[in-house]
Amino acid sequence: MKVRRIAMQLRYSVIGVFALMSSFASPVMAQDDHSHLQAPQVQSPESRVKAGTLVNEIREATKNFQTQPPAGYSLLLGCVSGGDFGAMGMHFLNGALLDSEITRDTPEILLYEPLPNGRLQLTGVDYIVTKEAWESNPDHKGPPELEGQLFHLFTSPNRFGLPDFYTLHVWAWKANPTGTFTNWNPNVSCDAFRGEK
Repeated sequence: MKVRRIAMQLRYSVIGVFALMSSFASPVMAQDDHSHLQAPQVQSPESRVKAGTLVNEIREATKNFQTQPPAGYSLLLGCVSGGDFGAMGMHFLNGALLDSEITRDTPEILLYEPLPNGRLQLTGVDYIVTKEAWESNPDHKGPPELEGQLFHLFTSPNRFGLPDFYTLHVWAWKANPTGTFTNWNPNVSCDAFRGEK
């Protein structure tokens, strides 16, 4: 009886040690491109400061677009939902910004959530560049990043019907419990979407 109790305590101790080790040893990983699974986001204090600064700068750049996208932005793809994993929401794209560069203050896409009253609410931004355009610039070494945040690669074929592209969602205006830079936000819903605007 005593041997069984010691064996059980040892097993719980080993499980606890592995759980503790995995929480410290988890690398920063990008979310994979098509699934709804969220990868762990472990950041150093320096990375958290840079991420907070990036979010504040995006808020400053987009503060005037809270309920309406500015001229030049048009709805693309309706309202993108991930079912039980939340949604990305409505993507308003400025096609004139699609090139081989990423500029913090001029995101290619503004993200909105449709509200039950028929209005829109800005939730964040999405930076996007095709893989071909990015790699055509000889100055680019490796995948794009913004303030230390690596972009996610969506390969073709994909649910959007687009060629291979890099993207970075930044949930600057709506908290995301799975991470500020993950693709899907469980706090965003497409339930109130009533068709193209």
